[in-house]
Amino acid sequence: MSHAIATVFKAYDVRGIYPTELDEQLAYRIGRAFALYLRPRQVVVGRDMRVSSPALADAVIRGLLDQGVDVTDVGLVSTDALYFAVGKYRFDGGIMVTASHNPPEYNGFKLCREEAQALSLDHGIGEIRELVIKGEFPEPERPGTLTRRDILDDFAAHVLSFIDPTVIKPFTVAIDAGNGMGGLIAPKVLGRLPLRIIPLYFELDGRFPHHVPNPIEPENVRDLQRTIVEQHADFGIAFDGDADRMFILDEHGRLVGGDMITALVAKALLQKYPGAKIVYNLICSRAVPEVIRAHGGIPIRSRVGHSFIKALMREHDAIFGGEHSGHFYFRENWYADSGIIAAVTVLELLSREGVTVSQAIAPIDRYFRSGEINVEAHDFAAVLQALEEHFRDGQIDHLDGLTVEYADWWFNARPSNTQPLLRINVEATTPELLQQKTQEVLTVIEQVRGRRA
Repeated sequence: MSHAIATVFKAYDVRGIYPTELDEQLAYRIGRAFALYLRPRQVVVGRDMRVSSPALADAVIRGLLDQGVDVTDVGLVSTDALYFAVGKYRFDGGIMVTASHNPPEYNGFKLCREEAQALSLDHGIGEIRELVIKGEFPEPERPGTLTRRDILDDFAAHVLSFIDPTVIKPFTVAIDAGNGMGGLIAPKVLGRLPLRIIPLYFELDGRFPHHVPNPIEPENVRDLQRTIVEQHADFGIAFDGDADRMFILDEHGRLVGGDMITALVAKALLQKYPGAKIVYNLICSRAVPEVIRAHGGIPIRSRVGHSFIKALMREHDAIFGGEHSGHFYFRENWYADSGIIAAVTVLELLSREGVTVSQAIAPIDRYFRSGEINVEAHDFAAVLQALEEHFRDGQIDHLDGLTVEYADWWFNARPSNTQPLLRINVEATTPELLQQKTQEVLTVIEQVRGRRA
C-alpha cells in the first residue's frame, strides 16, 4: 500500500490516475499531511475543470480543516491565479488541484508555501509523502474554518499591471484553451483589451473532447493553426490544461519556441528595467543570452527545472526567467510562472513596435535547433563519458548533464529524472551542420549502447 501511495509523489507535484492511484481518501490525507508539515494558519485551495477535481478539492479541504487550518476556497482558477492568491493575500500556503496537460484520467496537486514558493520532492513533497504513509495525525485544538472567495477580477488587474493597456492595438487573436482553464482566464484578462478574440474550445470540459491540452505536441495545435490561416488572425495563443503554460503561433500558424518567447519578453522587460538580470535554462537557443546582452541585460544560465530557475531568480533579484517549455517566471509575480503575463507582455511589444510575430522573431531566430530528442540509455555515466571524450576539443561544462560548445554549434545531453532516457538538444548555425552534428552525437550514443548490449 505504501509503495502504491509513494508513486504519485513526483519531483514537482503529486500526480496519478483517478481513482486507482489517487482518490478522495488519499487527497484527505494529503490535506492533513500538508497542514502538519507546513503548520500554516491559512491556506488557499483552487481547482481545474477535470471531472474528478471537485471531489478531490473537497477531500483535501476536509483534511486541512480537520488538521485545524483555515481554508479559503477560490474554486475554478488557473494555476498561476492560485499562485497569485497565495502571494497577494499573504496566505501561508496553497494547493491547486490539477494534472496540468495530462490526459483526462489523471489528476493531482501542485503545492506551495508562502509567497507562492513551490514545494518539490526535495523540499516538502517528500516529507508530506512520509506523513501520508505514516497516517498519524494529531487532533488540533480546533477545526479550521472555510470561506469562499472570487479572485479572478483581482488576478486580471494584476496581469494587466505588467503592461500599459492603452497602447495595445486591436489585434485579431485566435486562442485555443483545449477545454482547459484558459477558457475561463483568457476572456477575464484579454477581454479587457481591445482585441478581437477567436475562441477555440473555451468550454470547461475535463474530458477534453477535442484534444488533450498539451500544446507542445504538434497534433494539439492543428485546429489553431488552421483557424489562424483561414480567419487571417494576427497570431494565436495556446494554453495547457491549467493555463500556466502558454505558446504563441505566428500569423502563418507556425509554433514559436518557448525560448524565442523568452527572448521577446526579455527584450520588452529590459526597456522598463534597464540593466536587469534575466534567467534562462541552458537548452534555450544561444539567441536568448545574445538578445538579453544586446538590450543591456545580464543573462544568467540555469539548469532545467523551475526550482532551479526560481532559486537563481531570487538569489540574483532577476526580473524574469524563461524556459523552452513555455514556463515564464516574473519577479513581480512572486517569482512564479504565468503564461498569460508573458502573453500580454508580447502583445505590448508587438503593439509598440508595430510588427507581426514573425517580424519580431526574424532578427532573433538565427539558429537551427533539433528540438529535444529522447534516446533510451541505461548507463548514463558511460554515455556522457563517451560524448565528453569524443567532443573533448569543445568547451565543456557539467551544469546540467553535459554541454559542449563550439563556435558554430553546441549540444546538451542530460539524463531524465524519471525514465531511462537521455534528452539531447543540438543547435547550429546552418541546417546542414545541425543535421551532421546531431547524427554525430547520436552515433556516439549508439556505439556505447551497442558495446553494452
